[in-house]
Amino acid sequence: MKEYSKNDIRNVVLLGATKSGKTTLSEAMLFEGKVIDRRGTVEDKNTVSDNNELEKLNQRSIYATPLYAEFMNKKINIIDAPGSDDFIGGAVAAFKVCENGILVINAQQGVEVGTRGLLRYADNYNIPLVIAVNQLDGDKADWDMTLASLKEELGNKIIPIQFPTKVGAGFDGFVDVLTMKYYHFKDENGTREDLDIPADLQDQAELARQELIEKAAEFDDTLMEKFFEEGTLTEDEIRAGLAVGIKNREVFPILCVSAKKDIGVKRLLEFTKNVSVAPEVDDTKPASLFIYQNDVEPHVGEVSYFKVMSGVVTAGSEYEDPKSFNKEKFSNVYVVAGNKREPVQSLHAGDFGCAVKLKNGKANTTFSAPGSGISYDKIVFPAPKYRCAIKAKVQQDEQKLGDALKKISNQDPTVVVEYSKELRQTILSGNGEQHINMVKWRLNNEFGLNVELFAPKVPYRETITKVANAQYRHKKQSGGAGQFGEVHLLVCPAEGELRTKFNIDGKDTQLNVKTSEVVDLEWGGKLEFYNCVVGGAIDLGFMPAILKGIKERMVEGPLTGSYARDIRVFVYDGKMHPVDSKEIAFIIAGRNAFKEAFRNAGPKILEPIYNVEIMTPGEYQGAVMSDLQNRRGILGDLGADKGFSILKARVPLAELYRYSTVLSSLTSGSATFTMEFADYQPVPSDVQTKLLAEYAAQDTEDE
Repeated sequence: MKEYSKNDIRNVVLLGATKSGKTTLSEAMLFEGKVIDRRGTVEDKNTVSDNNELEKLNQRSIYATPLYAEFMNKKINIIDAPGSDDFIGGAVAAFKVCENGILVINAQQGVEVGTRGLLRYADNYNIPLVIAVNQLDGDKADWDMTLASLKEELGNKIIPIQFPTKVGAGFDGFVDVLTMKYYHFKDENGTREDLDIPADLQDQAELARQELIEKAAEFDDTLMEKFFEEGTLTEDEIRAGLAVGIKNREVFPILCVSAKKDIGVKRLLEFTKNVSVAPEVDDTKPASLFIYQNDVEPHVGEVSYFKVMSGVVTAGSEYEDPKSFNKEKFSNVYVVAGNKREPVQSLHAGDFGCAVKLKNGKANTTFSAPGSGISYDKIVFPAPKYRCAIKAKVQQDEQKLGDALKKISNQDPTVVVEYSKELRQTILSGNGEQHINMVKWRLNNEFGLNVELFAPKVPYRETITKVANAQYRHKKQSGGAGQFGEVHLLVCPAEGELRTKFNIDGKDTQLNVKTSEVVDLEWGGKLEFYNCVVGGAIDLGFMPAILKGIKERMVEGPLTGSYARDIRVFVYDGKMHPVDSKEIAFIIAGRNAFKEAFRNAGPKILEPIYNVEIMTPGEYQGAVMSDLQNRRGILGDLGADKGFSILKARVPLAELYRYSTVLSSLTSGSATFTMEFADYQPVPSDVQTKLLAEYAAQDTEDE
């Protein structure tokens, strides 16, 4: 393969809802780019993209697949990104390294909910888009409906470059108003005839071209001036104006495609070559690259996919991670199309490639010339929306499971694995139930592990609502030195101004604070600790021991064993022994006095509340709202956005297990949602009663 400089490289991410035909389109692009000499199909499971066994089984994209096409002396790097929101991580990684996007729209469906989600991500990452309306040969294809849905979504920024002469099974060509030609296709292998526009379509073409010229002139003052003077622009001038508008996301050109029949694919590549954004990189700086994705291939091992961010990366050279200073020798460098790799000697800034068997070549890692210090921001992936607990069915496999999950998470950073000491569970999180089921499939089939997925425990918190006091004496005598410590303390909620006057044992008592300490708890909230002991009843040196005992009890709250938080503790009296008082005695006394006072202080269980935002078609709004209320959700703002209802609610985490699956079922897969931790709130009394009973039963079983 020849070497390509940045001006001859275009990097494009293929985006589209599930079943929009991205993989079929990528296959046709590779065919036109001479990477393959025969097009595969998703049905036959022989496409260059979707080459993973799991993808073949599901007949859909699960991983983002890097590809390329050499076309008219340009190299077009392509990332075929998954269309499902469950696998959005592949698209987000592609946004980091691609300057352009091709949004594939199914002409039988128009703009779908999945499309809207991808448009939001593209907007967040400022990715210029060209729109390819695909499946115009479908039985239910509707060009006018598709344009209307795009206009509703993107407004007047859309501009058709082409329009089909007919749609449906007879689709065999289109009029291109940029080149003012009629492209007719004689077969299903992209054999194209460049013809004059039919007379009966001439007026429609002229009108569409005039709209295109006016749109292109908007983005360049010189072109606008010429347009006012002459009323027209040349083909090259239109391209130049469009290129500016596309780069600034002020215009979204629309082209016609049937990927299955290879209709319009060559023209799409021509347009991409001419008007899309070239990489803004520097060949003259020291070499650097960013690894955006990992994969593991049978018989090959780990494959690290990267973009050259500056300079020239050469095979056999050593590069350095500027964060860890780990060095890595890139013995071989490849260009890649799916699982097809071709070794090259070097890759220039802006180009894509891969390396194999790197020791430290994980996704989200920069490597650069040693000593250059060049580094790039990591990809920030969306927060997980689905969480479950996981364990091996065979206890002896727990270590193997941990190692396997670590490997999977390294390859797919949207798979989040953590062991919760609080819950004593391994928590597996992802973008949806399909995403998690993919992980389970890999564990079963690639790692030979049988695992169980189940609802995770909820990280409840415990606190108090009233004032209470208690005392506890720890006395132990077993020959030799004994243990003695007595602690009198009072607890109250840690809220509002500090109050020091209380009724203790029927008497109004003013406590005088001698020393204090505020502890910010690692699980949230705080503990305020006040020493109010007078007359030397307890030496100051024993206060840390009392505090330690209280903190130990707060790690495992008295109600359900959950973390306790937001409590003030006043130690106001006690006793000690000149010989037998030791640190351990006051740890035990403090712990037990706190436990007794806590139980008498109106204890309350708190639960985590999440802010949930759902985007759903209007016809499902009532069902979604009813379901949220059944989940103890508190409905908030209700809005609308281009035909979709936007619902906001506060929902307890305990009620959100498998919510993504239920929401999909309620809305026929047309709704999406996000969730974000908000705060902790008291559980209703009936829920608290149930939780206390469950904890008591568990304690009985453990005895």
